[in-house]
Amino acid sequence: MSILRSLNIGVSGLRSNSEALSVTGDNIANVNTVGFKRQRGVFQDVLGRSVATFEAVQGAGAGSRLAHVEQMWAQGALVTTDSPTDLAIQGEGFFVVQGNLAGAESRYYTRAGQFHIDNEGRIVNTENMRPSLSMLQGYTADATGVMGAQVGDLVVSQGTVPASATTETRMAVNLNASDLQPTLAFDVTNPNGTSNFSTNVTVFDSLGAAHELTVYYAKTGSNQWDWHALVDGGELTGGTPGVATEGASGTLTFTTNGALDTETSAATTWSFNNATGGQTIAFDFGTSITTDAGTGLDGTTQFSAPEANIGLEQNGYAAGSIAGISIGQDGTVQGIFSNGQERALGQVVTADFANVNGLERAGEGLWIQTPESGEALIGPADTAGRGAIVSGALEQANVDLGTEFVNLITYQRGFQANSRVITTADEMYGELVNIKR
Repeated sequence: MSILRSLNIGVSGLRSNSEALSVTGDNIANVNTVGFKRQRGVFQDVLGRSVATFEAVQGAGAGSRLAHVEQMWAQGALVTTDSPTDLAIQGEGFFVVQGNLAGAESRYYTRAGQFHIDNEGRIVNTENMRPSLSMLQGYTADATGVMGAQVGDLVVSQGTVPASATTETRMAVNLNASDLQPTLAFDVTNPNGTSNFSTNVTVFDSLGAAHELTVYYAKTGSNQWDWHALVDGGELTGGTPGVATEGASGTLTFTTNGALDTETSAATTWSFNNATGGQTIAFDFGTSITTDAGTGLDGTTQFSAPEANIGLEQNGYAAGSIAGISIGQDGTVQGIFSNGQERALGQVVTADFANVNGLERAGEGLWIQTPESGEALIGPADTAGRGAIVSGALEQANVDLGTEFVNLITYQRGFQANSRVITTADEMYGELVNIKR
C-alpha cells in the first residue's frame, strides 16, 4: 500500500465521520421539535479496486464513506396539552396536509400535530406554506352530520345548529300508591288543589323558544291516575296570560305490583306564539306492559313511597352556536354546541406507506412520497394498521440525548484516529524525502 493511498484513506475517514457528526448534530438540534424523527448514518467500506480484479490476499480497502442517512421511525413520547386541536398519532401513520412549500404545491405528510382552526373554519398547521396556511386533510360532514367521502381541506365552520321543535317527552316518576283520591275532579283553574303530584318539563317550539309545561297527576281510583299537561295561556296563540291552558291529557293504570300497565294520551296540538302552529308533542311514561309490551318498570311506577321525579327527557332544543370541538381516536371531529347538542363536523384522515423509509424529507417536519415509498394509503385513523389519534397531545422528538452524546464521542474519536493516520503518513513522507538528503 502506497503512502499516498494511506493519506486518501485517512481523508475518507475524516469525511465520513464528520458527515456522521452532522447527522448527530441535527438530531440534537431538533430534540424539542414536535414530531421529529432522528436519523443515523450508515457507514460502508470502499474497495480499493474493482471486484473483478480484486485479490483478497493482495488488495486493501480504500477507506470508508457514509453510504446513506437512515430515518428512524420509533414512536416519540406523547405530551399532554390543553388544546383539543393538538393531535398525535399513537402508532403508524402520518397526518396529511395540502400546501405550498418553497413554491411546490403538493400533498405533504407529517407527524407534527400542532393544528388550530383559522377564521374560515379550516384546520391548519402553524407553517406559512402558502398565502394562508397548510390545510389538514380529511372528510368534511354536511349540515346534518353525514360524512363526505372525498378527501380534501377539513372544514369545521358549521358554527350553528338550528332549533328543533320538541316532538316527544319521556317522563319517569313514582306515584305514591298510598295517596288518597282528591275530593274534587281535576280543575285547570285549581290544578294544585285537585291533583296529587306534578312535574315540570321544558319544551321547545319551532323557533327554539322554551316553554315550561307542568304535568299534573290526579289519582282517580285504585291503581288508576289521570295526567294533565298545562302551559300558561300567554305562550299560546290566542291564549290569555296568567291563565293555565291544558294542551294534553291522558290516563295511567298500574298493576298491583306497582308496574305501569297502560297509558293513554289524547291527541292534541300546541300553537305557541310566532312559531309553527299545530305542534304535536307525544308524552311517554315508560314501556307499559299492555300498551307497549314492556316491563312497566323502566319509567313511571306506583309504589308506596313518596312521589319523586326519576327521569325526564325531551328531544327539542334551541338554536346553538359552536362552543368547542372534540376529536376521537378515529379522527372524528365532534362539534359541541351551546345548546348541549353534538354533531360530527368532519374526520381527520391519516396516511401510511408500504415503505416509509422511501419517503423524502422536505423540511419543516414534512415528508413527501417517492416511487420508493409507494403511494399513500389514506383513510380514517385507527383502521387498516394506521395508528389512533390522541387529541390534546403532541408527539415529541424520538431523540435520546444520551445515545446522541455517545455517538458524538464515537465519531469524534473516529475523526481523531483518521487524523492520526494522515499525520503518520505525512511523517513517512518526510522520512522518504530525507533519504534524498
